[in-house]
Amino acid sequence: MSNLQMIEAAATRLDGHARRTPLLASPFLDDIAGRRVLVKPECLQHTGSFKFRGGWSALSALDDATRARGVIAFSSGNHAQGVALAAKRHGAPAVIIMPADAPRMKIDNTRALGAEVVLYDRAREDRDAIGDRLAAERGLTLIKPFDEPQVIAGQGTVGLEIARQAADAGVDAADVLVCCGGGGLTSGIALALEGHAPGLRARTVEPQEFDDVARSLRSGGIERNTRTSDSLCDAIVTPQPGQITFPIMKRLCGPGLVVSEEQAQHAMALAFARLKIVLEPGGAVALAAALFHPDAIEGDTVIAVATGGNVDAQIFCDALARFPA
Repeated sequence: MSNLQMIEAAATRLDGHARRTPLLASPFLDDIAGRRVLVKPECLQHTGSFKFRGGWSALSALDDATRARGVIAFSSGNHAQGVALAAKRHGAPAVIIMPADAPRMKIDNTRALGAEVVLYDRAREDRDAIGDRLAAERGLTLIKPFDEPQVIAGQGTVGLEIARQAADAGVDAADVLVCCGGGGLTSGIALALEGHAPGLRARTVEPQEFDDVARSLRSGGIERNTRTSDSLCDAIVTPQPGQITFPIMKRLCGPGLVVSEEQAQHAMALAFARLKIVLEPGGAVALAAALFHPDAIEGDTVIAVATGGNVDAQIFCDALARFPA
């Protein structure tokens, strides 16, 4: 089980390897939201998302012999690239299982980072079963995308940075909105905030029709999505929250938020126009909630984690065309 000590240890191992992303602000976004909006742009992290943190944390925690045999991961793209780069920098082989409908750029980038890519049909095949089989056949260590203590610890370093940066900005109470798939980043941030900034509360944000975490938080038990594909927000589409992550979120997070794909696209356009950053749809849902669901948020400041920017050019252009500045 992940805890604050693991997160702090991961931060030590990540020091000098991960970027410390800033908190960005724009008065234009404040006007839309009706409160102060601070954005943590993990789209500026290595490989274009926060996932490098978890990948490095997991790789660096392995002993030399285990790491040398190689690792395997499954991902729609961001965890894939994070693990691939971490493995490359550690000199370790990496096999990445990716859905065949993942954005082409994510598949190509993962291969370019030196990983072997195995494609599968996420509507008909079980990625966990594929990962278990290949790991056993090749002696690889499986690094799960969210339900893995060392991955959660690495993602939790985002929360450590938010705690320090919010204090520097004079913010001691705020909702921290997090784009949420399986809950690795959200649970890691929630644990870090509990230890270092208890006035800040993590909140999950998901796209409509893929709101398993929000429904799970309401019911108190793990709920599944009825489908796991055909969403613009592919980066945060998972079958259900994790067995490790959900109890943490249930204990520490406020009610989940849900936004439309249209609102995610609008947030992408506003982030580009006002903050000069590029977001993918799944990486923009937290900002969308901050801007377009003000009544569901408490306090005069909100912090939104912009989790990733690995978006195909056409999807990005479509968002800008639909919502011109």
